[in-house]
Amino acid sequence: MPLAQLAKNSALAALVALALAFPLAGFDTNQVGGGTVIGTRFSWVAIAVVGVFVGRFALGLLPRRRASRSRPPVVSLFLARHQRALGWIGLALAVTWPFMPFSSRYLVDLATTVLIYIMLGWGLNIVVGLAGLLNLGYVAFYAVGAYAFALSAQYFDLSFWEALPIAGTLAAAVGILLALPILRLRGDYLAIVTLGFGEIIRIILINWGSFTGGPNGVNDIPRPTFFGLPLTPTAPGGGKTFAQFFGIPFNPSQRIVFLYFVILVLALATNFLTLRLRRLPLGRAWEALREDEIASRALGINPTNVKLSAFAIGALLAGFAGAFFATRLGFVSPESFTFQESATVLAIVVLGGMGSQLGIVVAAIILVTLPEFGREFAQFRMLLFGAAMVGIMIWRPRGLFALRTPSIRLGDAQR
Repeated sequence: MPLAQLAKNSALAALVALALAFPLAGFDTNQVGGGTVIGTRFSWVAIAVVGVFVGRFALGLLPRRRASRSRPPVVSLFLARHQRALGWIGLALAVTWPFMPFSSRYLVDLATTVLIYIMLGWGLNIVVGLAGLLNLGYVAFYAVGAYAFALSAQYFDLSFWEALPIAGTLAAAVGILLALPILRLRGDYLAIVTLGFGEIIRIILINWGSFTGGPNGVNDIPRPTFFGLPLTPTAPGGGKTFAQFFGIPFNPSQRIVFLYFVILVLALATNFLTLRLRRLPLGRAWEALREDEIASRALGINPTNVKLSAFAIGALLAGFAGAFFATRLGFVSPESFTFQESATVLAIVVLGGMGSQLGIVVAAIILVTLPEFGREFAQFRMLLFGAAMVGIMIWRPRGLFALRTPSIRLGDAQR
């Protein structure tokens, strides 16, 4: 490309960056003397504009190379060859994380949040990565699971373990109800409908105040127990607590560690279920439907049943994660289930790689822990997500660690 044309394109990109950065990053609000004062951060706008211009110009100078389909990236090949070993190493690290010398209550709590998003990412990976159905309203099933447990505990006095299958079942039922009227939709139309469904669920939770508590949400949600032993200083009704039963002094961090292991077990069960389903005929039908629906019909695959199963199982896992989210915080409200949550989970799936279990783990760790490094990262979290998504779509459309491996090999089929 000629330098003049490249400079023109770079200036146009910088102009677009100016139009976006001026209202988003050019102003700030500060509390001064009990009032709100609007400040300016035009230096940030200038940095963004110059960065976009320089970056666009530098990309134009790089020689274009066509990626060879026969030679996957080195990182993807390494992950594919050592996936099992890396999985065992990750499992050992996850089990021993609360007992590491550098571990603290904050790090264990942060790891719990990461595991929630890993579980959500693995659930959405069934719908998006395996079945190829773009779902922008995945947070709706997450909300159904959370409110199913919260309301079951409030109205029927059910414990976490009693309400967990109920939350997953209700979320799966809602997933089927959503999938039934949209089975004929594809691509952008499917994404728009699922996006609207997620907002419908949130609005229902806000307006149905007599049942869901409205904007105030539901509080006093019971915590999970260890086989009926509460992890509290005292047990109700004169029973024994976890610390008293094992003869150890009570420590508030025991509940944090216990919650961490609960979500770790749920996440591992999700991973095991997903890996097993991929090797079954149902999993291969998902991947066939993702590749070519017309060819799948010709092979005798029923797209209706395949899509329904993908939505139902993905919603089931989101319902389990939602129930844990409710018991972890002890409080739920509609503001916890906005579109930003769906965008975050979708970003984890896309960045990690469609269908890549290990890639989702790495992407969840990066995206969840990134805002913890400073207020600036947290403030521009969605902006960074958007930039990362654009970059991935340009350079790595299949994700950071995507490498499509066969679900079943000829040798396995002959045994």
